Amino acid sequence: MERRAAWELYVELVTRVSVVPLRADEGLLREALSSLYSLFTTTREVLRKYGPEVAEPKKQGQYNFGYLAVAILNYGLRPLLAHWHPALEDWENRRPADRSRRDHEEAWNRGDDLRTALRDTRVVLTEYADLLASACGVPNLLQAVPTDLV
Repeated sequence: MERRAAWELYVELVTRVSVVPLRADEGLLREALSSLYSLFTTTREVLRKYGPEVAEPKKQGQYNFGYLAVAILNYGLRPLLAHWHPALEDWENRRPADRSRRDHEEAWNRGDDLRTALRDTRVVLTEYADLLASACGVPNLLQAVPTDLV
């Protein structure tokens, strides 16, 4: 049961901007934050689906799935989202009607800082993804990402 729960969350992590790099010339920062935010809903669903058994203590101090899932949310994602979601939203609310979302976002003087924060968060989430891969008993699927993107 714990292995299946870990697999479900692992798939979510390794197929999103959470661990797949976002190049400077691609994507919208809003879409990246929304993708990361949606991990809260997904993770909560997985935790509810598999129940308290996935949070039971393990022998020899090993992490259980429940611990990893909550750590991903509270330490991997929440700091980034709590800071950057409102900052980006404030900027988005200033968009003139005649300017595209992309052009307005690219004009934001904090965009590069947010991209740096996304990269830093990706490092943390990649470590969590590695732990989930181990819990699933699968190889690191992130090796499928070309090294020039990392």
